[in-house]
Amino acid sequence: MPASLPAQMHVVEISRPGGPEVLRKSLRPLPSFAPDEVLVRVAAAGVNRPDIAQRSGNYPPPPGASDIPGLELAGEVVACGAAVTRWEPGNQICALVSGGGYAQYCNVPEVQALPVPKGLSPAEAASLPETFFTVWTNVFERARLAPGETLLVQGGTSGIGVAAIQMASALGSRVIATAGSDEKCAACLALGAELAINYRTRDFVEAARQATGGKGVNVVLDMVGGSYVERELKLLAEDGRLVFIATLGGPKGEIDIFSVMRKRLTLTGSTLRPRPVAFKGAIAEQLRVRVWPLLESGRIRPVVFRSFPLAEAADAHRLLESSAHIGKIVLTMPPGNG
Repeated sequence: MPASLPAQMHVVEISRPGGPEVLRKSLRPLPSFAPDEVLVRVAAAGVNRPDIAQRSGNYPPPPGASDIPGLELAGEVVACGAAVTRWEPGNQICALVSGGGYAQYCNVPEVQALPVPKGLSPAEAASLPETFFTVWTNVFERARLAPGETLLVQGGTSGIGVAAIQMASALGSRVIATAGSDEKCAACLALGAELAINYRTRDFVEAARQATGGKGVNVVLDMVGGSYVERELKLLAEDGRLVFIATLGGPKGEIDIFSVMRKRLTLTGSTLRPRPVAFKGAIAEQLRVRVWPLLESGRIRPVVFRSFPLAEAADAHRLLESSAHIGKIVLTMPPGNG
């Protein structure tokens, strides 16, 4: 560890399973880093639904990962492991991590880091990795969304939704999104959705089927599960793909097996956090080549709804749980060790 770095850092840890009030500020030693990792002085860290699940006791970190919450960050490389070849101290990066983002310093596998896109602030850069990695592997790799096909995004103004709408639209697909208010529907349209459906006032199956001339959609990105599953299967076109990334509406739903057979449907899904470093590194490379140029050109843009100081992480969690936001919520770190 470089002698110029402090011995301790501020973090926010989970004192016990529970509500936002169980998040507490603490001091911890700086994390060690492996030969293929870099140590990052964190400037900002994204807040995501898995953080809430971990805080509630329902999503423990994988073996070897930090118990400190936080799955994405942006900051400056301050030290490199002996085997690191991609980065050097002073580089500004953003990265996907398996934990430890709610801290002033975090160790990062070098292949899971990406350069901060030109023109973006640390808060904007920190809002990218978790959602962009998730959307890429699920929508473009598992569900094989192709240009000209139609994607339905459930929860279009969530962090995942904002990323999925922009990425799919920029790469040549039609996008239909659902949201819970007219204001949120307008935001989806501004991000590139062709149609935004207020699910509180309209049947999304009927509206999306009408928009596709009765054919249905090719891919559904589902964060809801539960009772939505049966309706989504009805909406899928022949050879359609339904990909699950969360179960906000419950982990169980009814499936019409004959419909799956008749339309040759594919049901899939994944979790990203426990996957190997090499797998995540491969996603990072695809994002660097396919998506980062779109960010630097302004074709895709980060949407940060609000930033909170690290010490106010509980308030950030309350806002995320309220679903009143459009886009991402970010924590910013105190300077130095103060």
